Parts: sequence; structure tokens; C-alpha cells
Amino acid sequence: MNTVNVDKQNFKMLINGKLISESETLDVINPATEQVVACVPQIKPNNINYALESADNAFKTWSKMSLAERSELILKYAEILEQHKDEIVDLLIAETGKPADNAEYDFGMLTNCLRFFIEEAKRIDQPVIADPNGRFLNYMMRQPLGVVVGYLAWNFPLLNLGYKLGPVLASGCTAIIKPSQLTPLATLRCAELSIEAGIPAGVINVISGDKYDVTDPLLTSDKTSLFTMIGSTKAGVDTMSTACSNVKHFSVELGGNSPVIVYDDADITKAAQSIVDLKFANSGQVCVSPNRCFVHESVYEEFIEKAKTHTQGIELGAGRGEGRLMGPMLTAQARDRVMTTVEQAVTNGARIVLGGNIPTNQPTGYYLEPTILADVDQSMSLACDEIFGPVLAVIKFTDQDDVIAMANDTEFGLAAYVYTTNLQRGLQAASQIQAGSVCINEVHYDVSLPHGGLKQSGVGKDCSHYSLEEYMTLKRVSVLVND
Repeated sequence: MNTVNVDKQNFKMLINGKLISESETLDVINPATEQVVACVPQIKPNNINYALESADNAFKTWSKMSLAERSELILKYAEILEQHKDEIVDLLIAETGKPADNAEYDFGMLTNCLRFFIEEAKRIDQPVIADPNGRFLNYMMRQPLGVVVGYLAWNFPLLNLGYKLGPVLASGCTAIIKPSQLTPLATLRCAELSIEAGIPAGVINVISGDKYDVTDPLLTSDKTSLFTMIGSTKAGVDTMSTACSNVKHFSVELGGNSPVIVYDDADITKAAQSIVDLKFANSGQVCVSPNRCFVHESVYEEFIEKAKTHTQGIELGAGRGEGRLMGPMLTAQARDRVMTTVEQAVTNGARIVLGGNIPTNQPTGYYLEPTILADVDQSMSLACDEIFGPVLAVIKFTDQDDVIAMANDTEFGLAAYVYTTNLQRGLQAASQIQAGSVCINEVHYDVSLPHGGLKQSGVGKDCSHYSLEEYMTLKRVSVLVND
């Protein structure tokens, strides 16, 4: 393992094309070393107003630029980011404790999104609607919505930035982005590089801070046309409630409690490997991570054994290193929460198959062993709440159980996974499971595919042309042709 050393430095916000400091700062801690690696500004009210004014003013010109003109600047921005890839990946590793391959994926999604949404904007649907009386030419217009305020989660800082900044820039909107106060470094650096790319002042504004009474005007301002975020359901409900002081658009990806169903006819080896790989990616800190793994009783022990064997190949470590690395959790508090949940489950009858402890061979860092629990019951908090940590909860089901109803027995509906070789069974499960996405036999996500939830997992979509449409108006135009 080779962790990244980042010299402690003071980062700055980007507002109206200027790098802004504040007298008060926040420390950013490397979860792999537990050391402060940098400081970021604690934004003050005057700069909140400055960001709103800047984004609003910039919209008046950016939205009128042609897509060709905007595309040239956006593509240049993506190229400049890639020229600084190693530096930015090092920042991601330092602030998140990610293994290098995870950090490189995180970075790559930002530039992928910037390029993808340019192409989607070229194909935005603006159809003609036939007039049954033959008198009018009716057509639809898509135009930029306005100022977008985005609050980002900490688990994939630049992927989350790409999900928002890609459609913002391609559509002709302007943005005020607030990354998580826990992982703001790479985002602030990427914002700074937009100056070099020639993105006009005020189009991209990135701020930092953790005082929501200070940042709430971003939500309540009548200059904000769309509020978008990635985070917990509680945070989403709270921010949307605050924002409802006037009418605006919302697009929020919130909490999940993703079920997996492994039927008796599944390829058990493939299912176990696929589920383990996703479960322990990013230390389980993934919104679509498998949370409740329902396995048919006839293949239950086989699945557990194969999942255990595959999990045993994971090594703990951050940064650059050999093997299948899993980094630390982001904070000590998060690790304590997961440990408490595991202990409660064991007290109530769950069985530890693997892990379940804080590793003794990692003297520093918020590491937790990759953990598999068998004999989990749906009443346990482990199965009711989003784990957001490296714990796979396995639940047995029988032919007498309605496993689809078991999978749907949650307030969330973000993602789901089904493993079966029976086509009819797989298609029925896909139809009946209440989730924004269902993957059959293999985990699959891509920027071209819509990502978002049902129920309490949010409204709206990230990725795909469906996301881009949320950043644009839908205007109907009717032109009298025949009196």
C-alpha cells in the first residue's frame, strides 16, 4: 500500500471567476491516516449572495451562446482536467482514502459526463405535434432552465460533480455547487481549472462550508431555478422543505436499501462474485450497494461459502497498491454506526461468517473488515436501514415466501439486483420490484442510462438524456399557418 501525501494547504472557492478565501476555515481529514491534509473556506453570507448574483448574471450570456460555442469550451475543460489527472486523483485519495483504481474511476466519470452531455444536447428532442385541424404548426422548444444549485455527497466527489456539471454546462444553465465539507478538495481544484479552460466567470461557482443557516439562501432564493442533490433521504427532505419558499424544480437522488434476489437456478459462483464486488466497492459507501441479499434456501450455504471465499481476497489499504484493495470508511462516527448495527444484529441472532471487527493490523485509519452476516432477519435494523458500510447481510427465503414482497418491504426504491437463469422469472422480477433500476445477472451502470429512485429514494434522474431534460424548459409554440 502506498498512501498519498498531500502538503497541507488552504484551498479556495470559485465565485464569479475569482478564487475566494474566508477568515474561517474547515479542516479536511484523510480517513486512511486520520491526519488533517488541507483547509477549505467556511463561506460567509456575503459570498452566498455573491455566488447567486454571479450565476444569475452569467446565465444571461451563457444561455445565449450556441451549443457549438459552449461545446468548444467544455471540451477544452475536459482536456485540461485530464492533463491534471494525477494531481486530482491524489487529492481524491487524500480526502476519501480510496484505492487508486477507485479514485481514477471517480475522476474519469467527470470527464466522461462533460463529453457525454454535449453529445446528448445535440440530439435533444424538440418534436412537431400534428394539428388535427391543419391550421397550426405546433412544435416544442427546449431552453436552459436557469441557475442550478447542487449539493453533492462525499462518497464519489467527482462522479457526483460530473452528474450535475455535465448537464448544467451542456444545457446552458449556470451552477452553484457545494461539495460535501468532508471531501471538497478535488472539486475545488477542478473548479479552479475551469478558469484556465476559459469557462466564463459565474458559469461555474463552487463553494465550501458546513453552516446550513448560511447556505440556506441558495435554496430559498428566487434566482434558483433547480435544486439538485445526492445524499440521504433525511437531508433531501430537509433541504427540499427549506427550498419550498417559492416554486422551483427538484432532482434529488437519495437513500437506498437495495435488495438482491438469488434464485435457486442462478449461477451461484457468478452471483456471489458480482454481489461481493459491488458490496465492498468503496467500502460499501455506495448508494446502490446491495443491502439485503435474499438467497433461496437450496443454494443458501453454497452462496455464503462462495461469497466468503471471494471476500477473503480483499485487502485493506488506500492509495496505490497491489491486489483488490478496500479503503477505510470516511469517518470514525460512520464506522461506529456500522459496528453498532452489526453488534445488534448478532445479538438478535445473525451469524458472522466473516469479519465484523476493526482490524488490528491497521493502527490508523477508519478501517472496518469486510463483513458477511448470515441468518439476518428483516426486522433487524441491518435490513431496515441503509448500511452504507462494508457489511453484506444475507437472508434466507423459501418457496413459500413471496420474495418480491420481501424485496419491496422498504420505504426506499433506488436499485435492485436479480440472479436467475430463468428468463420469465427474471423479467417478472424486473417488472414487480419497486426500484429505479433493476439489473439481471450482472451489475451494470453507465452514463447513458438513467439513474434515480422511486419512493423515498428521490425524484428525477442523473445520467442519460432524461437527466439533461430536467435542466431545460419544455415550451410549446403554435404558429398559425392556415386561417
